[in-house]
Amino acid sequence: MSRLAVYNEQAQPQGEPLYDHAAIAASLAEIGVRFERWEANAPLAPDADQEAVLEAYAVDVARLNAEYGFQSVDVVALGPDHPQKAEMRQKFLAEHTHSDFELRFFVAGSGLFYLHVADRVYLVLCEAGDLISVPAGVTHWFDMGSEPDFKCIRLFVIPDGWVGEFTGSEIATAFPDYDQFVAQSA
Repeated sequence: MSRLAVYNEQAQPQGEPLYDHAAIAASLAEIGVRFERWEANAPLAPDADQEAVLEAYAVDVARLNAEYGFQSVDVVALGPDHPQKAEMRQKFLAEHTHSDFELRFFVAGSGLFYLHVADRVYLVLCEAGDLISVPAGVTHWFDMGSEPDFKCIRLFVIPDGWVGEFTGSEIATAFPDYDQFVAQSA
């Protein structure tokens, strides 16, 4: 289940977490983040490659392309047996920004976005069917957990695709990681 929790910069919770998708979307809209619920029910094999995922969701990708005019589209998919899962996790755990907005459509599994806006950090648990668009320039990081299991379509307006501009901040270390956050709701 998707979830939003808001913290201050000292990692203290600010209010109760939200579980209602409409309430999450409304809260994130206040900081310029698009958050929608889409259908993610195309049958995919556990080892589905990029081509298979994009073919299964061709209508959704075309819909987004008509809206934004993307230069590149790819799929990031990690499972618990991925040989570079630890290295990939560390790369995304560092706070960064992009000159392009970051649009992700989760078609399987889940991941945790951390959005650092003003003096708040928004923890957004995204699950299959969630579409999130983080505006250009918003500092953020992403955690897939110690045993990642997700497939996500990534869409880019700039031809270079994913280019992170790292802030050098250690703020990410103060917040619950994916595994801790998910365990809190269990």
